[in-house]
Amino acid sequence: MAEVLVFVDHVDGAVRKPTLELLTLARRIGDPVAVALGNGAADTQAALAEHGAVKVLTHEAAEYADYLVVPKVDALQAAYDAVSPAAVLVPSSAEGKEIAARLALRIGSGIITDAVDLEAGDGAPVATQSVFAASYTTKSTVSKGTPVITVKPNSAAVEPAPAAGTVEALTVSFSEQATGTKVTSRTARESTGRPDLTEAAIVVSGGRGVNGAENFSVIEALADSLGAAVGASRAAVDAGWYPHSNQVGQTGKSVSPQLYIASGISGAIQHRAGMQTSKTIVAINKDAEAPIFDLVDYGVVGDLFDVVPALTEEVKTRKG
Repeated sequence: MAEVLVFVDHVDGAVRKPTLELLTLARRIGDPVAVALGNGAADTQAALAEHGAVKVLTHEAAEYADYLVVPKVDALQAAYDAVSPAAVLVPSSAEGKEIAARLALRIGSGIITDAVDLEAGDGAPVATQSVFAASYTTKSTVSKGTPVITVKPNSAAVEPAPAAGTVEALTVSFSEQATGTKVTSRTARESTGRPDLTEAAIVVSGGRGVNGAENFSVIEALADSLGAAVGASRAAVDAGWYPHSNQVGQTGKSVSPQLYIASGISGAIQHRAGMQTSKTIVAINKDAEAPIFDLVDYGVVGDLFDVVPALTEEVKTRKG
């Protein structure tokens, strides 16, 4: 069976969930070969092997931390040259999409971004995308070269499938461009104890109806009871009620959780574009004519300040 390169997103050897999802999708079209780079790359082997990687290509160098993007592109190209894969899969983060685009350009191949599903096709993998603000679903293939595909988090359930996971050292020669943009400092993001917004299985978001930064505690309480991430609409972010890093929408982050709860959000197209691929959508809004109700699985017409606290208490009660 053909081999499929999977770019590994990890933090000091701890493999992030989107990579495990990629391994699940990669097994549909070939044998996954993982590419782990940077500090702790060798420590990823156990998790990668458990989820189907037949081989793990590793390379540790200071360049991956000290410079932006290009060293990783150099390494992924080296892996591509060594393996001659049937496809290359990359997590669909901001960095992942830049890496994928640069690689596709170098190897003269087509690229598909923000796929939400992947299946074997007649000669090339078929990627499913949600396009035009999630108004349409398309199926696409790459007609030239080896497909380079970025996949959105939460697009597939993680399925363990133990494989050999043989570790091999990857030989990488960095290009002149690799040291062009240097990282001069880093500031650790303050931890909230909640899951990452784009990777969370449950997201609870608040909008204009929250009516103030001090009232987001109601949204946070429900999120914490569910073990969820907190999101916000553009209106709430523009008003200064919640950080831009938590904005869900066309100019914010795209999420695709198993459950999305929208509280006090009208459902403007800008917001819908960032959450419409969620598996189950629940809306709470006192305006029965709000556009958000056109796309939800469950809708509650009511004041969020009555409904959300009651829901939070019910969740806590059921959890014992």
